[in-house]
Amino acid sequence: MALFQGFDIAASGMTAERFRMDTISENLANVNTTRTEDGGPYRRKVVTFEEKNLNAGFADTLEDYKKAFKGDGVKVSRVYEDTDTDMTLVYDPSHPDANQNGYVTYPNVNTVTEMTNLIDATRAYQANVTSFNALKDIATTGLQIGS
Repeated sequence: MALFQGFDIAASGMTAERFRMDTISENLANVNTTRTEDGGPYRRKVVTFEEKNLNAGFADTLEDYKKAFKGDGVKVSRVYEDTDTDMTLVYDPSHPDANQNGYVTYPNVNTVTEMTNLIDATRAYQANVTSFNALKDIATTGLQIGS
């Protein structure tokens, strides 16, 4: 693996985790949004990652192994709305978005889950920063040895 490729891998991880933190922040900001432009309550968004330039099959993987492992980092594969988690129903007949029974449908955003995911994303970001700084120190040391 080339030195600059290591920088690219760490930078792609930082970019992906920052995007994940932005999405989590959006979820937290809309925890009480009962009406969106579509008319319904806000739905929690989830980010998924995948490796950049995945190999097509075993032959490609074996060929890459023969040449040497070449990682290309991570990328955001998609952002989707969470339809598996149930919305929260709260009895509040005075709310403008209450149904005929007096229940208001609130988003499926759980603050505890979102904060846990935010801590996880922050730690992953910090790990990528640490990796980037270690690579930077290795490059600096290599330049000092050569001079």
